[in-house]
Amino acid sequence: MWLEFCKLTALIFSPAMKNLVRILAVAPALFMGLGLNSAAQDFDVFTPIAKYIRMGDADKLSAWFADNLEVKVIAGGSDSSRSQARQIIKSFFSAYNPSAFDITHQADKCNMKYALGILNAGGERFVVTIFVNYHKNSFQIQQLKIERVE
Repeated sequence: MWLEFCKLTALIFSPAMKNLVRILAVAPALFMGLGLNSAAQDFDVFTPIAKYIRMGDADKLSAWFADNLEVKVIAGGSDSSRSQARQIIKSFFSAYNPSAFDITHQADKCNMKYALGILNAGGERFVVTIFVNYHKNSFQIQQLKIERVE
């Protein structure tokens, strides 16, 4: 009996068994923490978006566009398809070549994120407002506004 107890104790305290116990203890917490909201909150979607605005790259920026989104540039605005929005932004970048863009404010709630930034382009300053939504396992720009600073 004593020998059986010693064998069982050695098995329980072996390095392999300790690792298995640790994995089984941590696994439920990991799976509960890997939800949609965790991924949506941990990723800074505005880093690449700001980079493409700063570069004036409408093609790369449009990869972040939803299939349909609201685009407002200076005075005109409308609901647009991704390709229409790309053309609108491409025209803006052609007329106003970006020299700098900085995010000045960010907020988020659930699966929505919001950012305000200042764009220096073509010798003028613009306020850029960006709303993104986490949809189908990726972030998508739902609304993009570029307004002249008065």
